[in-house]
Amino acid sequence: MRTRTKGVQITAAGERIVEKQYRGQRIFSRLGKVSQEVAEGWLRQQQAAIDVELAKGTSRDFASAAGRYLDECERKGLRSIDSISQHVTLAVNSIGTMSLESIHSEALQDFIEQRLTKDKVTPTTVNKTLGVIRSILLRAARVWRNDDGTPWLCTAPLIEMLDESPRQPYPITWEEQNRLMPELPNHLARMALFAVNTGLRSSNIYGLRWSWERRIKELGCSVFVIPAEEFKTKRPHVAVLNDVAASIIEECRGKHKEFVFTYKNETLPGKPIMPIDSINNTAWKKARTRAGLPNLRVHDLRHTFAHRLRDAGVSAEDRSVLMGHATTDMASHYATATISKLIDMANKVSETIDVTTILRVVQKSHAETHAERKTA
Repeated sequence: MRTRTKGVQITAAGERIVEKQYRGQRIFSRLGKVSQEVAEGWLRQQQAAIDVELAKGTSRDFASAAGRYLDECERKGLRSIDSISQHVTLAVNSIGTMSLESIHSEALQDFIEQRLTKDKVTPTTVNKTLGVIRSILLRAARVWRNDDGTPWLCTAPLIEMLDESPRQPYPITWEEQNRLMPELPNHLARMALFAVNTGLRSSNIYGLRWSWERRIKELGCSVFVIPAEEFKTKRPHVAVLNDVAASIIEECRGKHKEFVFTYKNETLPGKPIMPIDSINNTAWKKARTRAGLPNLRVHDLRHTFAHRLRDAGVSAEDRSVLMGHATTDMASHYATATISKLIDMANKVSETIDVTTILRVVQKSHAETHAERKTA
């Protein structure tokens, strides 16, 4: 018997069967006694997988899409063409080589951070570039077609605009961390805990690969060497693991042949273990709200690590190396003795438990006292 979704059927015994022709391929599975929502979700994932496979042969990078968009704007004679061209150039310089399928809000975080912190522009200015990126992706999904009639991009992602009110970094306290972690699904909690113990950017965490791991035999531990093309400063970065981060790595070992951090949907029978392509997803946003941190950004976890290193008395030079800000070359901070020292420095974040909380309470009390005096 057919259900409300074409291709999903239910037997007299209450079992659901999926059988559907999609883009020339047959999708079939006996899912058993699962809900209609689970069956529909499984079908959507199979369709998305087919879309990805079919798009591999025609995948285009952002630069080619941006060039076409700029040509169209010029042909239309838009008066704002100079401004559009500037934003297109900024976007291409940052994500020009990325495939259209790999662009989403999380993938733009490094670009956003650079514009806000290094270039010192306002969120409003950044939003203008994000708006151009969003327009390009929408045309790639809805207007432009390949020779076989398929769209350049199967689905345009939601590109989130920045809050245009000033937003300062928010390193979380230990108490706030203890509220947040239990609310996160296990796969996100592992990555969040890894972030506050390594200071890595989110893209380097969910993109972390086993092939980047390097064993330090003399120390009985590992580091991860992130390639230059994957790191913001365009130079290799040695990610040093403190004890907590190292234990998370061991927990993930053996689950996937390529990626460290993975996810398996236990509600879908036969679903393979998959790499994670974003931390800032719906589950993250719901968890931070439940924890009473509705405005917490994933990037604040990186700020948390830096803040705790400073509170623990780690020198600015060592903090720079651990955070990936250092200008020293690879060999100078990959020596065994230096790695040993950096591991000790990274472990010092555990010595700051409750320090940040106490400071914030003191600051709050001072502000409240000042307000009371003004009222009086």
